[in-house]
Amino acid sequence: MINRRDFIKNSGLVMGSTVVSTPILGAVAETKRKTLRVGLIGCGGRGTGAVFQALAADPDVRVTALADIFEDNLNNTLSALKQKYGDRIAVTERTSFLGFDAYEKLIKSKVDVVLLCTPPNFRPAHLALAVKEGKHVFCEKPVAVDIPGLHEVEAAVKLAKEKKLCLVSGFCFRYSFPNRDIISRVHDGAIGDIKTISSFRHGGELSYKERQPGWNDLTYQLRNWYYYQRYSGDMIVEQTIHSIDYMSWILNNELPQKVTATGGRQSRPWNKYGNVYDHFTVEYEYGKGFRSFHFGRQQNGTTPRNTVEAMGTRGYINVGINTNYEIFGDQPWRNTERLNNMYQTQHDELFKAIREKQVINDGDFMVQSTLMAIWGRLSAYSGRTLSYDEAIHSEEVLGPPVEDYHWDMKIDELAIPRPGHYKFT
Repeated sequence: MINRRDFIKNSGLVMGSTVVSTPILGAVAETKRKTLRVGLIGCGGRGTGAVFQALAADPDVRVTALADIFEDNLNNTLSALKQKYGDRIAVTERTSFLGFDAYEKLIKSKVDVVLLCTPPNFRPAHLALAVKEGKHVFCEKPVAVDIPGLHEVEAAVKLAKEKKLCLVSGFCFRYSFPNRDIISRVHDGAIGDIKTISSFRHGGELSYKERQPGWNDLTYQLRNWYYYQRYSGDMIVEQTIHSIDYMSWILNNELPQKVTATGGRQSRPWNKYGNVYDHFTVEYEYGKGFRSFHFGRQQNGTTPRNTVEAMGTRGYINVGINTNYEIFGDQPWRNTERLNNMYQTQHDELFKAIREKQVINDGDFMVQSTLMAIWGRLSAYSGRTLSYDEAIHSEEVLGPPVEDYHWDMKIDELAIPRPGHYKFT
């Protein structure tokens, strides 16, 4: 039986990344060589950005392998890489891996660092194999779309710690210097005892690809994976989880006791754009009257907002992501420094740690924040207030295991969840 207190205790959660100054074993021993060999799994937009950032982080990085299920994605990324980095790109026909088993071939090739940037439903299996094979990992968020997948990630995080492998998460807000500065001040008591937190992630709809001749159902869905629960976990898990992670960071990664959420689909037509919601509202209840609140929306033509606010007994913080960072009250403060590129900083710190034989492991908070987002979705879909014990023991699996995917597989129709009708399992 897993309980909330044991989850927090066993996770060893701390602010930001966990950095351990101990010798790195396994794959790290190979870093005595000048070259660090990098492989990218998932050559979409985020993956292409990540591999460019890995190259910019360390002059002796070489990209030696690419993997994707779509040949055009792989070729586009390879062409862009060669155009900018030339001979630092050592990807050959033999190390260009295509198909649903491409991740396995890449991980078992001669790479030192793996970048995991596929749709998140594939993440647990990919991460588990990468850690098993002794690779350092950059792992995009979220790390799972359902609780059984999250348990698989927990096991991989534990093994990564035992092997002293670096594991950097795609929760990029924790790599923003102004974010680190303001959170450090909050943890030092700048606003006193925190009484409530709210976060907003309001924006427009994501990109969409119209169905093309020759696409079967699986191709169409994977080209538009944002819009399907089984691949993305819905918008709260795939996108607005960043805001949930920020709230959790403020609270030193404390877990709530129960969650009450609502959500639905107002703007998108019900016969298109998959089966995800376009808005969520979540209340996280921590006990003794303390609550935090999250609001997420993807609706065109609406007012955008990307903020986090925390109210305390001695003041409050107002964070506009990538715009303003302010503390009001007894210890006023305002960020005046130039913003860093938090995406680049993730890779700068990952490769620096490998070179200096230190360990960065973001595994605990990336698991917790993914849990909180999935928990909110489960509550919204079912229309039920859910305790920690109920959420952590959910048996719902959103899609087939990675090894069952093939281009001719049967794809079931996916219904849009209706609260009060959707069965929580």
